[in-house]
Order: sequence, then C-alpha cells, then structure tokens
Amino acid sequence: MIITTTNNIEGHKVTDYRGVVVGEAIMGANVFRDFFAQITDIVGGRSGAYETKLQDARDTALRELEARAATLGANAVVGVDLDYEVIGESMLMVSASGTAVVID
Repeated sequence: MIITTTNNIEGHKVTDYRGVVVGEAIMGANVFRDFFAQITDIVGGRSGAYETKLQDARDTALRELEARAATLGANAVVGVDLDYEVIGESMLMVSASGTAVVID
C-alpha cells in the first residue's frame, strides 16, 4: 500500500475515494527512561530513548492507518498528516490521518 503526504501519486490516477482514515498510538515513558533522558539533557546530546519511543509510536500509528484503509478496500492513502501531542507528564500520542483511496 502506498502511503504519502501528497494529494496525488505520480503515475497513478485516483479512481475512488473510500474516506478518511486515522491511526493513533499512545505511548507511555517509564521512570528509568525519563531519568536517563534528563541526564542526557543536562550533559547535552540527543535522547536516544525518547527518539526510539517516538519512532515506535509513529510506526504504530501508520500501521493502524494502513490497516483501516485496507478494510475499506483502499490500496493507497493520500494527504497523510502526522500530529504529535503530549498527554499529562509522560504520555505521547501520535495521530496519523489521511484519505483512503483506490488508485489504478
């Protein structure tokens, strides 16, 4: 399945629009990860633990988006938008939304 942030796919024609699809992932960060991330922040550098958690959440949201599009009979999702939100003090939400379409 093609998933893209663009509204069209070069070389393909959209033949049917199946509707808006959304995939979400809410991930919690544990106490030890938070502690080591704070140390990284103090000494400088990137927080690998949080980058990994963010990638996991994004991948989960996109997989869910793809699965929902497939149930609608779509073979592509166009106009994908990724949103990130922090919930409370230690929860991360990633939401992926787009339009499920059939392309030729």
